[in-house]
Amino acid sequence: MQTQSNTNNLCSLSVKTLLTLFFCAICSSFAADPGKIECKSTLECDQQLEKMGATRQTKVSEENSTSPQDAREDQFYLINEVNKASLVMLTEEGVVTKSIAKNIAKGVASMAEEATQTTGKRPADYLQIERMLTDRVGQEGSLIHSGRSRQDIYATIRALKLRNQLLDFHEALNTLRLGLVALAEKHVQTIIPAYTNGVQAMPDSYAHYLLGFINALARDSEKIHDAYPRLNQSPMGSAVLANSSWPINRERLGYLLGFDQVVVNSFDSSQIIPLDNTLEAVGIVNTTALQLGMMLQDIHTQYHQTRPWLLLDEASTYTSSSMPQKRNPGLIMRAREAASAELGLGVAIMFRDHNVTSGMTDYKQPTVELNYFPQAMAMLKSTHAVFQVLKVNPVRSLEEVEDDWTTSMELAEGLQSDFKIPFRIGHSFASGIVDYARDKNIKPKDFPYSQAQLIYQSVSRKMNFEQTTLPISEQRFKELISPTFMVKTRLGTGGPQESEVKKMLESAKTTLVQDQAWLSGKRRTIEERQQELNQLFGRL
Repeated sequence: MQTQSNTNNLCSLSVKTLLTLFFCAICSSFAADPGKIECKSTLECDQQLEKMGATRQTKVSEENSTSPQDAREDQFYLINEVNKASLVMLTEEGVVTKSIAKNIAKGVASMAEEATQTTGKRPADYLQIERMLTDRVGQEGSLIHSGRSRQDIYATIRALKLRNQLLDFHEALNTLRLGLVALAEKHVQTIIPAYTNGVQAMPDSYAHYLLGFINALARDSEKIHDAYPRLNQSPMGSAVLANSSWPINRERLGYLLGFDQVVVNSFDSSQIIPLDNTLEAVGIVNTTALQLGMMLQDIHTQYHQTRPWLLLDEASTYTSSSMPQKRNPGLIMRAREAASAELGLGVAIMFRDHNVTSGMTDYKQPTVELNYFPQAMAMLKSTHAVFQVLKVNPVRSLEEVEDDWTTSMELAEGLQSDFKIPFRIGHSFASGIVDYARDKNIKPKDFPYSQAQLIYQSVSRKMNFEQTTLPISEQRFKELISPTFMVKTRLGTGGPQESEVKKMLESAKTTLVQDQAWLSGKRRTIEERQQELNQLFGRL
């Protein structure tokens, strides 16, 4: 009876109602279209994208941006910049009429203005943004999408993000280098121990040591300069991957967005070069992370000693909860952890790029998703903080060098240069002195000249060398084993002697000025192109 009633009810439904029910029933089996699902807030838009597994933007905060400008230039902002450039180009090429372009331009401007409001919506997906546009100006707003795809749009905004974040990294790197140069200038005559294989090897000046790392960091800046022409190429206008049937002026799009040139091959532009550019940038930053980790570890090992010569200002350390004598160097630990974390992210990015077919999303924006460049900025800033509060004790560092025989090689060289004694004879003589001194617990400045004479005599006889009398005077002997004398008398380009260190300091400062000028020039070009784009867009 109930079955018959249901059948009668179904039969009484109109054909139109039945068709509506039918199509609604099968709609759930279709792919979700972000542009057809209304969202009322940025959060709701993001939740919809997450539900369907579509790409969504990371919430902007200090932790995941490299600068205030980077924070402002989220995915919504960058897509709108691409929209502006596209509309200008399409109008110039006659694809879109001026009257339609004017209407679309008002819609784009309206979206951008609304998004700046507290309650404004800033969706991340292109189709969601296009829906905002067509809600304002009608379906002709979709003409802005002529000859393009989310593929080239997203490849372009990712290239813009990579470019801007790498430039922010360059600026922070310059700041760190400037601080290291200032520290080096204070310690041109500060004698320190230098190590090889973890063992004290030779005396050096602290300025000379720092300049080694300053030069390495300068090379990282130079690598950015070298990479920039490759990274600053435009994918825009290549559509999905094989261009379109529309007369798209790719060069004009690239120019308006601040790129130097286009990625010529349209398949390469959105499907291959994103991998190349990401890895090239990551390789530069990871090299910096390794260099900083080395510097920081050199400082941290000083805390293993009972009488360090290199320490943080005590106000920049923290105490133990139970051991009154401890002063924990938290700034060093946090900076080193930041460098290690950066390396880990770099390896993760390489694995994301590994063993995927072309066109996959795995390799297209891992630096954004993993906060790679914001973490790099934290690494540079925390390292800079360490060196801002670093205290060097020149008296203690000299004492550290004078307690060991790091100048023993100078004895061999002095015998060779002054008296033509074969180097191996001099080396064996110096080695004999070191063995005797360590056995008797004698420091270099206390070593008796008379004992040196006996050791030389023994060594020369054992090696069948005719000159068995030590030819150098006691004064010369003391001079040769002095760390200060050894550093002062080095010869040749790039040594620790004061004259060379001062030359290298001037060179480092000059390079810094040039690097900052390079950075300012690139940013100025980007700003000028953006102003030009805004003017052209405003005229529409």
